[in-house]
Amino acid sequence: MDWLALILKLGHVLLAFAMVTGLIGRWILLSRGARTEDVERAHLLSEAASPFERIVQVVSPIVVLFGLFTAWAQDYPWLGLTTGWMLLTVLLIIPILALVPTVFIPRGRVFEAAMAEAREAGTVTPSLRAAWTDPAVAMARRYEIVAMVIIVSLMVLKPF
Repeated sequence: MDWLALILKLGHVLLAFAMVTGLIGRWILLSRGARTEDVERAHLLSEAASPFERIVQVVSPIVVLFGLFTAWAQDYPWLGLTTGWMLLTVLLIIPILALVPTVFIPRGRVFEAAMAEAREAGTVTPSLRAAWTDPAVAMARRYEIVAMVIIVSLMVLKPF
């Protein structure tokens, strides 16, 4: 394997680490925020989760591109998409990419409005509680975590 392939592979792995870190960091902070009854603490925790959210949004498409470039540099035919584990990985990542504009951004706006209303009221309001427990967002976040566990397993094990 030449240097370009090795550097691309290292970049791909580091980006994958960043994405997993973003998912876990966001999950921990938002879970704590959803449980608190102090609206200011909830706000601070949601603000602290923002950089992790941004990491996930920015890194997700880049990690896919690095993966495809790495496959190209390693001379996989069709950018590795004829290899079962690589194809499955791409198929698992596509919904994650689609969740950003379809679920996370629009529901994030609803959450921000509910948070502003709750801060103005000085208490966790029913609309903020509903935004914290939005079933679409919860399902999307669960999918991200499960998909990431499968994807990392596929990358390490290369089972097929």
